[in-house]
Amino acid sequence: MRIVVYPGSFDPITFGHIDLVRRGMRISDLLIVAVLANPNKKPLFTVDERVAQVKSALKGFKRVKVMSFDGLTVKFLRKVSGTVILRGLRAVSDFEFEFQMALMNRKLDPGAETVYLMPAEQFTYLSSRAIKEIVQFGGDVTGFVPAHVKKALERKLRTTNLVR
Repeated sequence: MRIVVYPGSFDPITFGHIDLVRRGMRISDLLIVAVLANPNKKPLFTVDERVAQVKSALKGFKRVKVMSFDGLTVKFLRKVSGTVILRGLRAVSDFEFEFQMALMNRKLDPGAETVYLMPAEQFTYLSSRAIKEIVQFGGDVTGFVPAHVKKALERKLRTTNLVR
C-alpha cells in the first residue's frame, strides 16, 4: 500500500489545498493530510480547529485520512508507514524553500521521497496568509475556501478584533 503524506499548517485550508488532495489521491492508496502543530508558527486556528476544518472540507473523500502531528515530517512519515511526502508548488518562489526541505528530509530519512504537484491554474495564487489578510481587511473569500472555513475565519478574526 502506497501511503502519501501531505503535511502543512492548513491555517486555513483553501481550495488550492483541496485540489492538491484530489491530485495526490491519483498517486496514493492512502493520502494522509497531516496538520502540523508547529510552535514556531503563530496560527490563527488551533490544531484541533484546523483538523476539524480539513475533515469537513474533505468529507466524502475516500482513501483520505486527516491527522495532526508535531515534530519532524519524516518521523511522522515513518510512524504512519508512509514513503512519499506530497508538497505543492504554486510559483517559482516556492521552489527554493521546498527544494531545501526535500533535501533535508532526504538526509534525515533516505527512504523518504518528495513529490511536487502544481495546483490547477485558478489556485496558483492562493495562500492561507493571503486569505486571512483578505478577510482581515473586509474582503470576500467566497470561491477561495469552503463556506464553513469562510464563516470560521470571519468569526475568529472578529473575536480577535483583527477585522477592519
